[in-house]
Amino acid sequence: MRIFITDGSPLCFFTAVFDAFKESQCLITSESDLQLSLDSEVIRVEADENKALRVKRGIEKYDSEAVYDIITALRSCDSLKEQIAFEYIKRIMERKSPVKKAYNLPEVIEFNDILHKVSIEIHHIKGFLRFMESASGAFYAPYSPDNDITELLMPHFAERFKSERFVIHDLKRKIAGMYDGHEWIMGYAGEAEIYLSEYERAFETLWKKYYKAVTIKERPHEKQMKNSMPVRYWKYLPEKKD
Repeated sequence: MRIFITDGSPLCFFTAVFDAFKESQCLITSESDLQLSLDSEVIRVEADENKALRVKRGIEKYDSEAVYDIITALRSCDSLKEQIAFEYIKRIMERKSPVKKAYNLPEVIEFNDILHKVSIEIHHIKGFLRFMESASGAFYAPYSPDNDITELLMPHFAERFKSERFVIHDLKRKIAGMYDGHEWIMGYAGEAEIYLSEYERAFETLWKKYYKAVTIKERPHEKQMKNSMPVRYWKYLPEKKD
C-alpha cells in the first residue's frame, strides 16, 4: 500500500489528494513516525500550488463550503484527520454533490465528528481567550488548545482588535499568531517571558479580589464553572491563578 506523507499543511494535503486520488488503496497522513507494514511504499509529498488549486476547484464545483470545512478539520489533533478528509473528498467527487448531511455514510460521520470538535473549540476559545497587556503595550494571550487552531483564530481577533498589537501563543505547539495592527503572520515561538504593564497587574489584582468577593464558601460554584468552561482552560484565567 502507498502511504503519502505530508508536512501537515493544507496545501500539502490537497497536493497529496491530487497524487493519490486514483490509487485503489492508499493512506494520506502527516504522522511521520507511523508504523509501516512490510509492503508499504512511502511517498513524501512536496506541496504544489497548482495541484492543490485543481483539487480545491474540483471540490468547490460540487460543494462550495466543503473546502473551508476540510481546512478546519485538518486542524484536528486526530492522527487520522488527513485520511478521514481524503475519504470525505472522494465521496463528494463520487456523488457530485454535497455529502455533509449523508449521515448513513461512515466517512461522513467520521468527518463531521472531527469537524465538530475543532469548530466547538474555536467557538469556546473566541470567548475564553484572555489577553494580558505587556509592558510594551502589546497584548499577549497564552493558551494550549487541543487542536491546532491559532491560524483559524487570527482573522477573528484581528477584526476585533483592529488597531491593537497582539500575540496569540499556542504553548503546546510552540507557535504564535502575531498582529501588528495592520496584518498578521504565523511563526515559531518557544518559551515566552512577558512583563505585564502596571495597568494589567492592577487589573489582575482587582479581578482576583472580585472573584473572592462573589464566591460564597457555603455554595461553591465550581461545578457551574466546569459546565461553562472546560477545566483545562482555567490555568489561563486571572481569577484562578494563585
